[in-house]
Amino acid sequence: MYTAENTGASCPAPPLPTLSQLPIVQPLPDPFMWADGRGRTTKFSDWECRRNEIKAQIENYEIGTKPARPQNITASYTAGTGTGTGTLTVNVTVNGKTVTLTSPVSLPTGPGPFAAVIGMNSLSGSVPAAVFTGRNIARIQYNHNQVTTYYNPQLTDPFYQLYPDQNLANAGQYAAWAWGVSRLIDGLELVQASLPIDLKHLGVTGCSYAGKMALFAGALDERIALTIAQESGGGGAPAWRVSETLGAVEKLDATDYSWFKDDMKQFAGTNVAKLPHDHHELMAMIAPRALLVTGNTDFDWLANPAAYVSARAAHEVYKTFGLGDRFGFYIDGGHNHCAVPTTQVPAMQAFVDKFLGGDATVNTNITVNPYPAVDYQRWYKWWGTATPILPPLPPEPLGKRIWLETECAPVGASWEIVADTSAAHGAYVKVKSGLSSPATAPAGAAAYVVLPFTTDSAATYSLLARL
Repeated sequence: MYTAENTGASCPAPPLPTLSQLPIVQPLPDPFMWADGRGRTTKFSDWECRRNEIKAQIENYEIGTKPARPQNITASYTAGTGTGTGTLTVNVTVNGKTVTLTSPVSLPTGPGPFAAVIGMNSLSGSVPAAVFTGRNIARIQYNHNQVTTYYNPQLTDPFYQLYPDQNLANAGQYAAWAWGVSRLIDGLELVQASLPIDLKHLGVTGCSYAGKMALFAGALDERIALTIAQESGGGGAPAWRVSETLGAVEKLDATDYSWFKDDMKQFAGTNVAKLPHDHHELMAMIAPRALLVTGNTDFDWLANPAAYVSARAAHEVYKTFGLGDRFGFYIDGGHNHCAVPTTQVPAMQAFVDKFLGGDATVNTNITVNPYPAVDYQRWYKWWGTATPILPPLPPEPLGKRIWLETECAPVGASWEIVADTSAAHGAYVKVKSGLSSPATAPAGAAAYVVLPFTTDSAATYSLLARL
């Protein structure tokens, strides 16, 4: 596993055009295409610089800059009174100001070194502790409010105090929270003598807004070997472009902008096609490291179909590098938000055993989903060509038609049935002579027309009348 936070930090910076200068790309952008348009590459040796282009785009257009590792970091570990408990303390000083991160730690028995999972705001995120306990894996809690406060960020929050050029408009909380996870890992590097953590086998996990947090942390720090992002919703696994085609889900104009840069909203609506990246590339940034994402179809706002399409696209990157088993997704329903059903546990255990426990024999080819009819390939079949075309969806089937003839139905006294061989069924209905056409819809017993019909399936029906 990588020993540096960003091994491609010295790669050339990509061009970052303004909205008016960006081209329209309706399908998902090609993750292998260089940002300056000079071509594409699927060589793994080029991926480090290509993923840094994606990183620069995500920071510039979505979350703001994640600051690099500061020079002044100290850390200590204090064992607790309970067996296998303790607290990791990390002090980060920038511009004469200090932020202190304190993280509870739960250790397995034995001398170590131990693989470890960093849970967003709890020891193991929303993943059951049993997935990690009994597997010789330590659990470390990341208290993200010590960096910037969830749901109520202020310029007085520690992150914004350390970096006064970062503010609530140009630096979203996901840049700050990802920075905090990296500083926690810095601390682990400094306390190896007292806290024996295997730095080659670190994981992160979280759910919902914290699922996004885990995803950004994993994408932006290459020291993280495994990312588990649960039910992350819009701004996480789902592709913004695909979400725009869905109903009431998290979209670019319907998300929490304390998490993102204010000007990300310029890509809302049809302008989403000008976003030079999308979130299949956020997930692909984790390659060649391991990633498992989950969804929950009981909650429409999570944009699960968009997460599915995005996951399929990200999986193509992994498969291109011959690493298909390092990416998995499990989208199901029948459980509460952030509750891990027993059906998902084996998938999580498999990824933990393989990528934190080092058991290469475990099968992690996991692509569980309820979308057999979704044509996910239409979103990326253009990759490798010169023209970013999104093929149209096939026409909706006409379904059943029910023909209702008024002359065959009971009618009120204001109507009369007239025989006419040229009419359907040899008759038609008209208003009786002497009755003028009403200005408003007729009412009362004399004006009714009854058209009874039955259906054998739940569906949306349209009533078309020919007068």
